[in-house]
Amino acid sequence: MAKLRVGLLFGGCSGEHEVSISSARAIARGITAPANGSKYELLPFYVQKDGCWQNIEVSQGVLDSGQPLNSEGGNRWCLPSSAADVDVWFPIIHGPNGEDGSLQGLLKLMQVPFVGSEVLGSAVGMDKIAMKMAFAQAGLPQVKYMAVSRADVWSNPCIFPKLCDRIEETLGYPCFVKPANLGSSVGIAKVKSRSELEAALDNAASYDRRIIVEAGVVARELECAILGNEQPQASVVGEIAFNSDFYDYETKYTQGRADLFIPAQVPTEISSKIQEMALQAFLAVDAAGLSRVDFFYVEATGEVLINEINTLPGFTATSMYPQLWQASGVEFPDLVDRLIQLAISRETAAKTDS
Repeated sequence: MAKLRVGLLFGGCSGEHEVSISSARAIARGITAPANGSKYELLPFYVQKDGCWQNIEVSQGVLDSGQPLNSEGGNRWCLPSSAADVDVWFPIIHGPNGEDGSLQGLLKLMQVPFVGSEVLGSAVGMDKIAMKMAFAQAGLPQVKYMAVSRADVWSNPCIFPKLCDRIEETLGYPCFVKPANLGSSVGIAKVKSRSELEAALDNAASYDRRIIVEAGVVARELECAILGNEQPQASVVGEIAFNSDFYDYETKYTQGRADLFIPAQVPTEISSKIQEMALQAFLAVDAAGLSRVDFFYVEATGEVLINEINTLPGFTATSMYPQLWQASGVEFPDLVDRLIQLAISRETAAKTDS
């Protein structure tokens, strides 16, 4: 029986380019592991920071080195001819243009199955404002927040002080300022004063035209991984503990800067509630394949608040998603295999429905 050719798509144009390479290296090891070697053939495709796709040979070199290419230039609209040989895509491009629905739209046009959420789930899961609106509609409790536009921050100097006044009155300090459409904690700031708020809004506006400001909360940070399509499963619950002011980019991707506790030491009813809410969130945004859902557990009151969903979570050595599934009894090669099979089964079901 011929092997399925898996197109591993990584790199990309966002600030999470290096994270994508790290994730791809781990997934490549999973695809080529002895348990999967008889089923799959790896076809890597690296997308440079300028958007140009590289052929299999160059892409394999990036996987081997773990370093991005410095070269630029080429035809952004010309895919390598070997892309036509792919039977199923495994995209692991994080951030804008990778997990926001744009890449998923391209893969849909190719009419080849791919791992992860489709256009709607990816777009809603990427935009924190749209995401929170979907969560609210599903009745999931959240921290208080405000949506802000770049125009509010930059266009009219008379409006900006009033905006800051409203944020202070509605949310208070500390609060978090975030670009609505970035991941891996890029562009996020925890602010405790008016001057910090102004600087954080200006910085966030440089990343995205949509900004979200959230009230700070004293809570434990818990996460749950989801695997499946129409009947998804939830992993055990894990906890992230760290000494930095918040779970920023450096803390998230530097070995030893954060401690992961799997399973989290929380009451059984809290763990069950988080699993149930994670499944609700997954279905609320129309996610598919995989997601990681993040929560705040306010131990003093027993409240569980949903923070966000990540429809294309990291697969690096320090990433929570594969570790949660390993603790749930699913080893990494099996996890990779299940995701590929979920992509194929979803495509088969879609053809049956049509």
